[in-house]
Amino acid sequence: PPPLLEPLFPPQPGASPGFAERVRQHKVRLEWVRAEPAALRGAVRVLNIAYEKVVSVRYTLNGWASCAEAAATYQPPGPADGITDRFAFLLPLGAAAAAVDTALEFAVRYRVAGAEYWDNNEGKNYRLRGRQRVPPAAGPPQDPDSSAWIHFI
Repeated sequence: PPPLLEPLFPPQPGASPGFAERVRQHKVRLEWVRAEPAALRGAVRVLNIAYEKVVSVRYTLNGWASCAEAAATYQPPGPADGITDRFAFLLPLGAAAAAVDTALEFAVRYRVAGAEYWDNNEGKNYRLRGRQRVPPAAGPPQDPDSSAWIHFI
């Protein structure tokens, strides 16, 4: 099977205690990520400061020698808390996602009311690495003596 991108951080930060308070404090927080065969999908939660807002994810596959940015899109209906909005993103990684030596880093940017806020995992960036999947075992386990000769006495 193809390699899988493995997060080097908890992939569901939105499920951790105190998440809503961290969004209120920092204005933007990664909610979850999921590796797919040629992409990384995720969601971001932002504090609803103003109607017009722009959320994007800046990412690199080469240690920031170059980078790309993907826009995140608003996901209606918003969270039931009434003070935050959810945005979803998809980072198209193509063949790079299939490489065992892939090292993906990203940070989330939130622009609203003339200000800019970042979630960069407390200054460490969100990092994922390629990991080879273990292929599933084919068929039932073999008897170690199944190829032995049968002896008659």
